[in-house]
Amino acid sequence: MRAPLYLQPRLEPPLDSLLEAASFLHSLAESLGSPLNVLLPDRIVENAAGFRGVYRGHHLAGRVYFAHKANQAHSLVRRLTATDPAAVGIDVASLGELRHALECGFTADRIMATGPKDREFLWLAARTGACVNIDSPAELEQLAGLIRTYDLPRADVLLRLSEFEASASAASGTRVLFRRSRFGSPVREVDRLLDAVERYRDAVRLTGVAYHLDTTGVTEKAVALESCITVMDECRARGMDPRVIDIGGGFGVGYVADAGQWEHYTTELAQAVLGARPALTWRGHGYGLRNEGGTLRGTQALYPAHRATAGPGYLDELLSHPAPASGRPLGTLLLEHLYDLVCEPGRALVDQCGLTLARVLDVRRAGADSDDLLVRLGMNAGDVSLEEHGVLVDPVLLPRPGARPDADGGPVGVYLAGNLCLEADLITRRKVFLPRMPHPGDLLAFVNTAGYAMDFHAHHAQRQPVARTVAVTAEGDSWHWCLDEEYWPITRGGPVS
Repeated sequence: MRAPLYLQPRLEPPLDSLLEAASFLHSLAESLGSPLNVLLPDRIVENAAGFRGVYRGHHLAGRVYFAHKANQAHSLVRRLTATDPAAVGIDVASLGELRHALECGFTADRIMATGPKDREFLWLAARTGACVNIDSPAELEQLAGLIRTYDLPRADVLLRLSEFEASASAASGTRVLFRRSRFGSPVREVDRLLDAVERYRDAVRLTGVAYHLDTTGVTEKAVALESCITVMDECRARGMDPRVIDIGGGFGVGYVADAGQWEHYTTELAQAVLGARPALTWRGHGYGLRNEGGTLRGTQALYPAHRATAGPGYLDELLSHPAPASGRPLGTLLLEHLYDLVCEPGRALVDQCGLTLARVLDVRRAGADSDDLLVRLGMNAGDVSLEEHGVLVDPVLLPRPGARPDADGGPVGVYLAGNLCLEADLITRRKVFLPRMPHPGDLLAFVNTAGYAMDFHAHHAQRQPVARTVAVTAEGDSWHWCLDEEYWPITRGGPVS
């Protein structure tokens, strides 16, 4: 028998301590049902402090904005409202998110409006005084028109840029290529954008420039950041006074604790696709890989679940990276120009902020002639979309209270299925290895789901319940909880024994 292929989750305080409180988690699931989202609001403040620490290390001013789209919970947003207003804000990408941020207590001067914008979104952003991240000349024209028509306050705007020109590194001569993005205006059209800003100077005030790149490549982001510094110089040459460069998000999270486990699993996955070892996935799913006549083709469509550098560490790496043209550290360039830095972490700001619980309903063979085991859970694939985002990480098994270990208890490989009448309703398309056979009444805890996996695609189907969400806080040796919508930074929930 081959050794189990674990992808054990990376755990940090207080999430690790919460998982040790198995009886508390079981009591929550018994009271509130399965699935259940459990959030740790205090951890998001620690994460924001980590990013702010990088700012201080590079002697830079500016805010960290939470990308609200990563999680829609009340408690996380409300907890951030109680932080230093000059240090932390929120990035909203829809009218609904803007309304939610305001309802939770954010003042408009701490709100950045990004994403695709309709007239209502633009109107409320301008009416309240939020800063608007402008994607195109047409969007700028629409905003200015609303401000003039409805006599709204002059709006602060950032110009979001894209399609940075391929350039060469001063040190290596390596050319950097950029994929196209539907967000932002091509940097080569910046003169047209600045002309529009001057044309609408009665309605808008340029406070800076921005970019958002869908990449983990530090080199690409370095080119973009240095290009933005150049654009800021052009703005100042026109008599404008922008002070902010917004570098967006994409700082990443490490989900798997052990680099060796991740490397071993991805290697074995490729071998399984080639037929050189037993299958690791349901019906041969290849996660982007395929076998063409004995040759491996395609690219693994997986999130890099083990990352040596992520979150604040990734930001520090970027700011320490030499600018491609000048070779000077990017953080040094920002400091010398006296520009404020803005970033918009989503996934990285809710790292270790929560988990999703699911009750084991039954365990059976996948078929009369199959050795595969199916574990049906009290959730469906829409409740925990880790795999939909390409994230592979093992859940943590929490045996039901009073359960005695199996006499032959040892590692077992299982497939996790959902509660919908759909063949495609698989929680995992890969075989998951657990330390022992699960039993009805046990819980599986999918950890670190607060970033996109918890509610980004939750939906109603077959009248199955959508996961409820609770906020928990630690006070000494006790855990306290309340419903997410009832959490405020000034209150604590009641204890559960």
